[in-house]
Amino acid sequence: MKTPAGAAERRLRIALLVDRFGNRFGGAEAYGVELMRVLGQRHDISVVARDFDSDLPFPFHPVRFPGWLPSWMRVLYFAWKADRLTRGRYDIVHSHMNGWAGEIQVMHVTPVRYNRLTRAKPLKRVLAWLSPRLATYLLLEKFRVRRAPARRVVAVSGLIMDQLHRSYGPQLPVEIIAPGVKLPAPEAAESRAATRASLGWAADTIGCLLVARNPLRKGLPALLDALALLPAPYRLLVVGADAATRERVRAAGAVANRVTLVDPTPDVARYFAAADIYAHPTLNDSYAMAPLEAMSHGLPVVVSSPAYCGFAQYLSAGKDALILQDPRDGAQLAQALQRLGDEPELRAALSERGLAIARDQSWETVASRYEDLYHGVLAERG
Repeated sequence: MKTPAGAAERRLRIALLVDRFGNRFGGAEAYGVELMRVLGQRHDISVVARDFDSDLPFPFHPVRFPGWLPSWMRVLYFAWKADRLTRGRYDIVHSHMNGWAGEIQVMHVTPVRYNRLTRAKPLKRVLAWLSPRLATYLLLEKFRVRRAPARRVVAVSGLIMDQLHRSYGPQLPVEIIAPGVKLPAPEAAESRAATRASLGWAADTIGCLLVARNPLRKGLPALLDALALLPAPYRLLVVGADAATRERVRAAGAVANRVTLVDPTPDVARYFAAADIYAHPTLNDSYAMAPLEAMSHGLPVVVSSPAYCGFAQYLSAGKDALILQDPRDGAQLAQALQRLGDEPELRAALSERGLAIARDQSWETVASRYEDLYHGVLAERG
């Protein structure tokens, strides 16, 4: 860790609280993994989580509970257990979970209060507090964002910060630290031909890619509609397919023959290298790490507007990416994909701009920003 003057400080003992630790679990989980990968080079990291699937050699403290417990009881138990495991044992507790433990509270998703109270009608607000499940979520979130010395709230996008301010008031101090990206190793690009061959893609195939833990929420229905309107060389690769994804593709009819599904995997680099276009017509992403990762691989990106995707608020339409005003509109999506297929100059320009954006958002930069927060917390604590 560095002081503002740049002098080296001691290694910190940092506990990360997260539901699941592993890239294969999704974008929010990958945020924790890649951030700790960098911080672990100069600090001592421990992980408190329900599940751990990573090559990183960090001590893992599992939080186990019976599967029959209702979800709200599991969340409450995790908050209690995490506090017991970390209190007084670490310099910094860095939490991605609802609860009271942690000096650094990172918000990845729309606040519960925003969904259940801020935007709700009066009757639904009352019913929310009468529900043990919702009341637990609301109280844990309130503990999480409470104003206190030596405590910081971090939003992963401006969208989440705005929702926090609308829910808890504009006086709530919130830092924005967007996800970073790891630039791919050169050998990833070298696998392009072999991966395309394994997918059955011909030389003239225009490979469109979607990487998602929940493809249905990230725009698969619109992509299937778009694919049906596009010429035969357009193919779709979906990485992260689950049972619901496979069922939806089977129901799509003849266009299903132009879709390849891959199970969730931490090894997505070769699929980014194999694709020609990255499409992310998401319906709800507080940030969206996959389009940024696609940019790091030099792919032109089609993404939903800021109303649906937090990452899009940092992009200029037509300059950084093609932006969809309505991600549910298959015709609009098909038009964007067709433009990229027909206009090599546009593809090249978006690719170059995307690489520049990715280089500016390295995980090293993100880690340094968190170290600044840690330093502030420790200074306040004395």
